[in-house]
Amino acid sequence: MNQLHHVIEGPATAPAVLLGPSLGTSTALWDAVAPGLPFRCVRWDLPGHGASPAGLIGPGATVADLAAHVLRLADALELDRFHYAGVSLGGAVGLWLAVHHPDRLHRLAVVCSSAHFGDPGPWQERAALVRRDGTAPIAETAPGRWFTPGFTVPRLVDDLRRADPEAYAACCDALAAYDLRPGLPTLTVPTLVLAGRQDPATPPAHARELADAIPGAALTELPGASHLAPAEQPAAVLAALRAHFGAPGPDAAAGTAVRREVLGDAHVDRAQARTTRLTAPFQDFISRYAWGEIWADPTLSRRERSLITLTALVAHGHLDELAMHIRAARRNGLTPDEIGAVLLQTAVYCGVPAANAAFAVAQRVLEEGTP
Repeated sequence: MNQLHHVIEGPATAPAVLLGPSLGTSTALWDAVAPGLPFRCVRWDLPGHGASPAGLIGPGATVADLAAHVLRLADALELDRFHYAGVSLGGAVGLWLAVHHPDRLHRLAVVCSSAHFGDPGPWQERAALVRRDGTAPIAETAPGRWFTPGFTVPRLVDDLRRADPEAYAACCDALAAYDLRPGLPTLTVPTLVLAGRQDPATPPAHARELADAIPGAALTELPGASHLAPAEQPAAVLAALRAHFGAPGPDAAAGTAVRREVLGDAHVDRAQARTTRLTAPFQDFISRYAWGEIWADPTLSRRERSLITLTALVAHGHLDELAMHIRAARRNGLTPDEIGAVLLQTAVYCGVPAANAAFAVAQRVLEEGTP
């Protein structure tokens, strides 16, 4: 096998995003981020890491060598162009691709990385240590370099322990020889730079250097993040990548379908018939976000969402909306007794007058019969 190990997920017809790892980690670094990206995500392992063959690189390797393997992988997957996001060494690979093969990238995200990783000496020393003693000694201290105090991801530390020493050392050789600073002003790929505010390996100053040198680059510093930000602050990283890569928002048509299931065709037809030039943007907004995102989220059942919605409407006195959502609650499986129990609870927490008005609305709606 002469190809980087990789994992593909997401729709085959969606734009592709290649996700590069940090030194010592594997595709698991992106476990909490990749599923939330609405793209065809291709995570890859460095040589000798995860399930990639160790023999793909040897002593004296360069970041250009690693980038060549990534391009071969993209070619094998028939990806002429793609988005790219990489952490640390994976980010360096992305920068190299953006400088030398800008025609292959749509957009680039550089996460906790740099255009250079300091003097070569420490990397050469680490390479010698690993070639002599394996990766166990550096795995013991990795959490302090990778995460903020008190946080760790044992799976990623185990990845480092299992990494092939010769391949890991060759990656250290690549970092020792890497300095892309002269090429940054020529970089034309739209670039986002993400920095962990508490990253000791590539401090925010490295990110600012990148953002200052790359024309038009955007910079975001992530609080509460150290070197492996996708593992420690996945929600923040995901939001930044979705925005930078132009992830599509919620689907209005899909939201309208959910809205019809919950509120009924008659209500939605009336709402659409009343739509004017003034109200059309609002109708599109609620179709996309209220129904296409919130109500479509499987985290809570529709029964549970009805319980929450009834309570919120009583609390704010939105009685017209309450009538509509009592009908919706019946469609979502709530019994009249359950609806009554919800309204009784609101008497305690929202006030007796609010609950009294709500019971009057509920009585009227429930007397209408089955929705």
